[in-house]
Amino acid sequence: MEKVGLLAGIGNLPVEFMRAAKQSGHEVVVIAVVEDVAPELAAEADVYYEINVAKLNKIIKTLLKHDVTKVTMIGKVTKEILFKGLKMPDLRALKLLNRLRNRKDDTIMLAIVDELAKDGIEVVDQTLYLKPLMPAPGVLTKRQPTEAEADDIRFGFATAKAIGGMDIGQTVVVRHKAVMAVEAIEGTDACIRRGGALGRKESVVVKVAKPNQDQRFDVPAVGMTTLESMIESNCNVLAVEAGRTLFVEQEQVLAAADAHHICICAVDQTF
Repeated sequence: MEKVGLLAGIGNLPVEFMRAAKQSGHEVVVIAVVEDVAPELAAEADVYYEINVAKLNKIIKTLLKHDVTKVTMIGKVTKEILFKGLKMPDLRALKLLNRLRNRKDDTIMLAIVDELAKDGIEVVDQTLYLKPLMPAPGVLTKRQPTEAEADDIRFGFATAKAIGGMDIGQTVVVRHKAVMAVEAIEGTDACIRRGGALGRKESVVVKVAKPNQDQRFDVPAVGMTTLESMIESNCNVLAVEAGRTLFVEQEQVLAAADAHHICICAVDQTF
């Protein structure tokens, strides 16, 4: 069987990728690069390791030991660790960090892609086996957006595209065409909670792909944790970019959204 490597972060997406790759006949070598990854990874992977993201050389040598030439990077690895300090980084990681011209998401991820390529390891499209998780345009819940919410979705879509183009984030929270919060280094869930608190039960969350989205990393994704953040902060609507957003745990998320009278829809430029 052809082997594929999986550098796994937190959440259910790495599990979905692993299962889909195995169903396609691949042997999956999983390396958990942070703590608290899904337990299914260790239970179901053909080969499983836990190697901290700061041990870049060890990660690469482990992939090479198993003759892995293609790898995907998927799951949440918060960028905050770069500012709090990596835990005992190896020399290769330190050299990579010192080469960075800035610490934007794309800059960091492209540097890692280039470092892997030096050893003949290609980073592949995150969505390679996950296309069914990317919804087409339409309303996915029982509740439709109101006319005012639809206006906020359109406003939020354009705003999120603008911040994505600057490599700031992919999510905005809006209310009455006013921006309540913009996603930055803290991540989507913190952005939702902050924006929802300001929006006071009338907030619309919009998440999109960057205008020049690199499919090898940071493909937008939503799931149960996203919805829980919305419920906690009383947000009313979640709009994701159709055909470009990974939607995990769909059945569970939509049932909970219906129970809390939350609208979830997939939209594009024509909405």
